[in-house]
Amino acid sequence: MDAVLKPAEAHKLATIELNLFNLAHTVHGVTLEGATIDPGTPIFDPNGEVLFYRIALKRGAAGAGYADIAAHTLFGEPLLATAPDAPWDPTALLAQARLALKRTHPAATYDNIRFVAFSYPKIAVEFLANGKEVALLELSSWRQVPPASRDRKPLEPGNFDRYSLIDESPAEQKREAHARFEDRLSRLARVQIPVEASTISKATLLPSIGVVSLYDTEELHYNKLSASHHPCYELRPQETSVWCVAASVQMVLDFYRYNYTQTRIAQQLGLGTPSNPNGLPYSRDNDVAVALHAMSNNSLTATMLTTPPFSSYVAEIQANRPMVSFIPGHARSVAGYTRSIFVILGNTGYQGLLVYDPWAPNVGRITKWENFNAQTYRRMFTAHVTTI
Repeated sequence: MDAVLKPAEAHKLATIELNLFNLAHTVHGVTLEGATIDPGTPIFDPNGEVLFYRIALKRGAAGAGYADIAAHTLFGEPLLATAPDAPWDPTALLAQARLALKRTHPAATYDNIRFVAFSYPKIAVEFLANGKEVALLELSSWRQVPPASRDRKPLEPGNFDRYSLIDESPAEQKREAHARFEDRLSRLARVQIPVEASTISKATLLPSIGVVSLYDTEELHYNKLSASHHPCYELRPQETSVWCVAASVQMVLDFYRYNYTQTRIAQQLGLGTPSNPNGLPYSRDNDVAVALHAMSNNSLTATMLTTPPFSSYVAEIQANRPMVSFIPGHARSVAGYTRSIFVILGNTGYQGLLVYDPWAPNVGRITKWENFNAQTYRRMFTAHVTTI
């Protein structure tokens, strides 16, 4: 069994979850204090159901990033991700999409327009006429997203392939996620918030929340003497719609001071050229480890882990090492983690990853934090300096 939340339900959950998040993380400098929560933009699954809501956070007229709140229980938990520094202006994006449609489909007519997670968490704008798709244009690049590939396994889309997360998720997995979601809702019901609250503030929760214990939060630094300098990692957006792997490898190599262009890394990985790019097939996942080793002149020892647990990410970050991380149809880099726990929630909490996401093309975004329990992490590539 699964279910879809109504906008009002999602907004209430967002208020509770984001206030909890803020309370736990303010002491570590990731504060959403004073931000207001908008009603949210529905993001649809390719099958037509609402998948999640993207909620813009604002302080006065200024933006404070956005948060993604599940509409569908298949995620297992309501809060999917927060991105405090990433802008979200749906009105401006739809205006850009309309202009792009005029360029690419000058004769097209439509009567509906909406955002679609064509390859979660990647988003496109879909134009429809009488309920049928006219065009599906990827954000930023405004390229037409091709039809879903029929010659692949479920949950194994290509880097620029559409797929339905709802339809392709196994039934047993959805049942388990639904049970976890319902359990989370029952725990969140213990948290009292003012009626119609839409502001993030410690004062909103402190009277009822009891004790919060922040386990730890850690990000990459130049070295382990983290008190002497700021975090040391940089976002590299993918330069084509299918070069997420090349961009993620580039971020890791940059951290170790191996400066390669994305085109050169794509050449090493066999990903074509900027004018004729291609993605990395699932059968060649381990090529990432090979490339990290070769392009560091054998100075980096790289390893591929399958379905890595959260503890593996924690161990690498505590050792001050970034990773390349694969989810279905996409690659990103991970540069931090967070863990928090609340007594009022029965000693359950939140596990998040600091994700440097190369998508959208030539833009990228930093997600701080992505809910580890609401995503599928299929591969992790570690890299450490080879010692003698």
